Amino acid sequence: MSKEKVVLAYSGGLDTTAIIPWLKETFGYDVVCCCIDCGQGEELDGLDERAKLSGASRLYIENIVDEFAEDFIMPCVKAGAVYENAYLLGTSMARPAIAKKLVEIARKEGAVAICHGATGKGNDQIRFELGIKALAPDIKIIAPWRMTDLWTMQSREDEIEYCKAHGIDLPFDTKHSYSRDRNLWHISHEGLELEDPSVEPNYDDLLVLSVAPEKAPDEPEYVTMTFEAGVPKTINGKEMKVADIITELNKLGGKHGIGIVDIVENRVVGMKSRGVYETPGGTILMAAHQQLEELILDRATYEVKKEMGNQLAQVVYEGKWFTPLCEAIRAFVDVTQQYVTGEVKFKLYKGNIIKAGETSPYSLYSESLASFTTGDMYDHHDADGFITLFGLPLKVRAMKMQELSKENQK
Repeated sequence: MSKEKVVLAYSGGLDTTAIIPWLKETFGYDVVCCCIDCGQGEELDGLDERAKLSGASRLYIENIVDEFAEDFIMPCVKAGAVYENAYLLGTSMARPAIAKKLVEIARKEGAVAICHGATGKGNDQIRFELGIKALAPDIKIIAPWRMTDLWTMQSREDEIEYCKAHGIDLPFDTKHSYSRDRNLWHISHEGLELEDPSVEPNYDDLLVLSVAPEKAPDEPEYVTMTFEAGVPKTINGKEMKVADIITELNKLGGKHGIGIVDIVENRVVGMKSRGVYETPGGTILMAAHQQLEELILDRATYEVKKEMGNQLAQVVYEGKWFTPLCEAIRAFVDVTQQYVTGEVKFKLYKGNIIKAGETSPYSLYSESLASFTTGDMYDHHDADGFITLFGLPLKVRAMKMQELSKENQK
């Protein structure tokens, strides 16, 4: 009789490597590893050997970079979705994309369970599990770090010893470094000095994609981008797919110290955590998109879209990608993007993105209306009646307060 299968979200790191023999020993499962490449840039060579040596029956390496860029990143860019005014959702957007692929592999393999190595304190456990529940409610979810009666390892040293005891002697070390998560969109850093909010980040050791703004070039660099229906199409005249545009913007942004954010954020599980995010290309793309959008969206739509962008950021941060609400917000945003087409120019200089002009065939900006000369469409006298009506509630209330004040003085 064949064993039941479990699909393990596998990174090749110490945690998920130790989980392989633990799953076999604890549950008797046949372990199928799945490493999902969202553009993390890590060396994937040797993962197959490591997974097999650790006892996995099979390893899938799935490249979802284009799907991640087009189906997960771009809806958030179009919406201007930013969590707590600073975090551009790099990890949050990737988790539902990974969950979707894990479910696909589980279905293909006929697995009864999916296992992830996220801790019981973070947001990722929620994002993985809400995605799996929404797409495959019948599949069991295993989270070793929350199963403290069965998962007894508490440190890297424990995990290394456990691996060695099971014949897995791999080049893992016990030194503690930053906890990082990298993909096409960003890299996050937690741990070490960042655990104390009073301490300045050690940027010389910490930064991976970028340089600190003070170490960026002393000359600004001009960049021109075009968009069609809210989607970036070219950089400096060169047409590229979305994933390649983000990669190119990462190089440009990293060079000029763009998009380094130090934030104390509110996790879904109720605690505050401090992290540093590098999102050089994403910061530029969001700014360029907004720069163009300012020309095109009317005031009322723009106001509601800002609210929807904040709502989407909250929804995505909380792992609720595969929900009717998320789908409805994205549908609203797509309608607003129909005419977000045109060209933007800006310059990058020491951590800053400085506007240098924008054009669009759908621009609502009218030079004759905006100028101080009087044109046919705008009669200054019309403002009299408008202000009278617009200010009527304020005037009525002020008159009432005056009246009450006089009565009280009698």
